Amino acid sequence: MTRDNLLFGTIGVLAGFISGYFVHEVMAVRQPPPLAVLQAAQAAAMNGNPHAGVEQVAGGAVSQQPGDDGAAPAAAGGPPMADINRLKQEVEKNPNDADAILTLANLNYDIRNWARARELYERYLKLRPAQPDVLTDLGVSLRGLGQFQDAMGRFEEAQKLQAGHWQSLYNEVVVLAFDLKDMPRANAVLSKLRALQPDNPEVTRLADEVAKRAGSA
Repeated sequence: MTRDNLLFGTIGVLAGFISGYFVHEVMAVRQPPPLAVLQAAQAAAMNGNPHAGVEQVAGGAVSQQPGDDGAAPAAAGGPPMADINRLKQEVEKNPNDADAILTLANLNYDIRNWARARELYERYLKLRPAQPDVLTDLGVSLRGLGQFQDAMGRFEEAQKLQAGHWQSLYNEVVVLAFDLKDMPRANAVLSKLRALQPDNPEVTRLADEVAKRAGSA
């Protein structure tokens, strides 16, 4: 299964808004729909919370009220709760079913239920050898919980397993530049990323946003 596991959204960009904060996670192991819209993040930032509104998806909002799995109800176009509940039952019956655990983790990831996604990715990694994409999704989940250093650790693990895993490098830049505000390290990783992906438009966009962030600091 493949996923776009980039923290910097393909359509959700908060360019130059509230010290260069941008919108949410669009990550690397599968291909979920974009997870944020510019207007929602801008409205949230104007209300004094640059991280609110990241629970928005194109075409609909995700409620913060928990569902049967402790997850927010699915947004329009997102995974239906019936799928989540069915997989939850499968995992309860077969707690070592790694494939079901990973699928359930991915569904929780898609609705930004970060705590549940993190728990399930960690369970999966106890059952199967570590994989760069899964580690990257776990890192994004940790970042969604505000655990930035732990997120960086997972991205670095992904790099050790697969040199040149550009999605994990990309996410390192995002956390360094926009969460930890460590611009020297962010630019160092960005240079490596650009060398690996010189023609990638997402990398170019990220570089532009990092430059704006540096200029506004």
